[in-house]
Amino acid sequence: METLQYFLPQVWFVILALFLFLYVMLDGFDLGVGILSITSSSEQRRSILMTSLSNIWDANETWLILMGGGLFGAFPIAYGTILTALYIPITLMIFGFIFRGVAFEFREQANRKFFWNIAFGAGSFIAALGQGFALGGVLKGINVDANGHFIGGTWDWLSWQSVVVALTLIQGYVLIGSTYLIWKTTESLQKTHYQTAKIAAITTLIGAVLITIVTPIFYESARDRLFQQPLVYIFAAIPPLAIWLIWQLLQSLNRQQERAPFVWTILLFVLTFFGLGLIVFPYIIPSQITIYQAAADPSSLVIMIIFIGFLIPIMLFYNIYQYIVFRGKVTENEHGE
Repeated sequence: METLQYFLPQVWFVILALFLFLYVMLDGFDLGVGILSITSSSEQRRSILMTSLSNIWDANETWLILMGGGLFGAFPIAYGTILTALYIPITLMIFGFIFRGVAFEFREQANRKFFWNIAFGAGSFIAALGQGFALGGVLKGINVDANGHFIGGTWDWLSWQSVVVALTLIQGYVLIGSTYLIWKTTESLQKTHYQTAKIAAITTLIGAVLITIVTPIFYESARDRLFQQPLVYIFAAIPPLAIWLIWQLLQSLNRQQERAPFVWTILLFVLTFFGLGLIVFPYIIPSQITIYQAAADPSSLVIMIIFIGFLIPIMLFYNIYQYIVFRGKVTENEHGE
């Protein structure tokens, strides 16, 4: 039983990290495209951007629902505490989802699309901003008592460090959204997003450098983790590897390759998640409550693993099937204008 109590929380930590990564990667370019739609120079261009998402965006958000449900079942204390501490950022995210969801559907039927265009772009920005503030609040740490209950203030999540994290996440979404549009569009619209991808790559790099510098200076728990043996050698390899990936991304953009920029961007997201996972583990509420303290009963974790074991392959197959079916370019003749 002691082995299960030690092993099962680790399994669920990895499963939740997988759900979160798949959500950020897949819905990330959705949000990025939504933010980029604000800057579209014409209704025709904006329609192409919207059409590029029309057949896939609903399924992308499913991973966030699975992540929330998994967190509730596997680590119920963490679920209640995190949602209480980050009530405002999570509410922002939900309102953003509502705005963009309603706008996406209503825009197709509207004769005057201006309001719904703004609602979709603003909703995407607000959702990304809420996620960024939530991530910044988690990295900062959540004040809890001995039982894991939140005892902090309503605005604990808000600081200049969380603002930097939020803006960097938004730029990361713009980057992956731009590289997705390079893959899906043609001609002048594709050229435009070669440029937005270059700008977003540079601004994301600047934000990442700031976060890398700030994190060990202001957060003691992260500093202790960064310089812990033998993890210090792994963390030392991450910054040069990230710079190399950024360089490869910029080179692929300069060569005007279509698929390579998206692949390099995904690898950047993978590296970022790997680094964050190493910093946070084994805490589910950094740096107060570990996954072992917050885990549900082992029998519940086993039952959930059996259920998730069937669900994950189905979800992955569904996502992959979607992208295969709708893998072609989106052209002006397809956007329904």
